[in-house]
Amino acid sequence: MNIILVDDHVLFREGVASLLDAQPDINVLGQAASVAEAVALTRELHPDLILMDISLPDGNGLTATRKILAEFPDIKIVFLTVHEDDDRLFEAIKNGGTGYLLKNTRTQELLKMIENVRRGETAFTPHLAQRILAEFSRMRSQLSAFPLFEEDVALTKREIEVLKLVAKNASNKEIARELVISVSTVKNHMRNILTKLHLKDRREAAYYARRHGLVDPD
Repeated sequence: MNIILVDDHVLFREGVASLLDAQPDINVLGQAASVAEAVALTRELHPDLILMDISLPDGNGLTATRKILAEFPDIKIVFLTVHEDDDRLFEAIKNGGTGYLLKNTRTQELLKMIENVRRGETAFTPHLAQRILAEFSRMRSQLSAFPLFEEDVALTKREIEVLKLVAKNASNKEIARELVISVSTVKNHMRNILTKLHLKDRREAAYYARRHGLVDPD
């Protein structure tokens, strides 16, 4: 398996590279220390797997993941990070991560997770996998308790107005002009909408609005 490492800590990155290069079926193609380097190196080397840190000097691994998967959707990206909080874990999954490992993961566990990815599986330790399942279970309970229609979702009147305009493919500037609010306020409403509806991006929000009849007929 051909791998690229993305991490701005040189000692850690080189240590992992040495560990992986010692494996007969793993080839470390290159190393990157930033979002820009990660994207450029991916374009040049076309790896099978990228081990991606979240904290990078010119952005974060989530940004790098979105950019890379937009061009190369078949590449697998596993996050290798110190961040254990649920927010980053779920954001990593939303942005296309195939796995999420902590930097205190033992060597054999890391190699096992890489092998899982090679076989087409995900790379989550049992502890993190349990947290993901618990969150999905919570979301399912919420969805079953509250049907996803306008009157049943805890959106404010203004958020519903924003969502309807998003469904009509209006930009943030167009929404701000239509509702006589600032662009930053539109962005805040969008963040709240995506969070409340458990959606990934504007495209999913637009689909949601159309599916549930929130768009006024022309």
